[in-house]
Amino acid sequence: MRRRLALAVLAAVLAAPSCRAEDPVVFDLSIRGIWAGTLSFTGEAKEGRYAVSGRLESAGLVGLVRQIRYDGQAEGSLRQGRFTPARYREQADTGRRQSQSVMEYRRGIPQVKVYNPPRDLQSDGIDPATQGGTVDPLTALFATLRDVPPGGECNQTLTMFDGKRRSQLVLGAPSAVEGGVACPGEYRRLAGFSARDMAEKARFPFTLRLGLAESGLMQVKDVTMESIYGNARLKRR
Repeated sequence: MRRRLALAVLAAVLAAPSCRAEDPVVFDLSIRGIWAGTLSFTGEAKEGRYAVSGRLESAGLVGLVRQIRYDGQAEGSLRQGRFTPARYREQADTGRRQSQSVMEYRRGIPQVKVYNPPRDLQSDGIDPATQGGTVDPLTALFATLRDVPPGGECNQTLTMFDGKRRSQLVLGAPSAVEGGVACPGEYRRLAGFSARDMAEKARFPFTLRLGLAESGLMQVKDVTMESIYGNARLKRR
């Protein structure tokens, strides 16, 4: 399992009016029915601002084979359902390589302050100055998995930039299912990926299922998706 799989698994998008999530939200990740890890985040959105911290770490049989961990923090503005990051920081360990990224945003344009191992703009190809209007991976996660008012589900597109790669998350119109609604979606690799990655798989379909929580908000219960390792699922605890 590699770091890009973690970002692909997290990739699904949903934006809505301000809400608050004080307690950690935890999802179990399984691949081909085998428990592979946990995803947790704590976020808050109020008064036109948001802040979120998140963690993804391997567990179960995958954890025995390789210890994988991602920690991130993001903050920015949230106005009329639109997320605009101000700062993003991540540290990741794939079990084979450790990496770090720090981005700040100026008028919606990412400024890559730290990216380790260092990227080569000549070979990696994407100039951050051309990525205005994009969001970081953790902001996309928060926009996807946080509780939202009924009617605020789905129908959303976000373009992401992680300091090196550009990708996109698209959610279509919701449809009624038993216990709530389902949202069809797709994660797309766009640029900055190797030719091997693009040939391997460039589009990853997924489905969000949401139900009404006691708070009166719609809550993501699970996410099912295709991955390069087979069918995967995030299930809320």
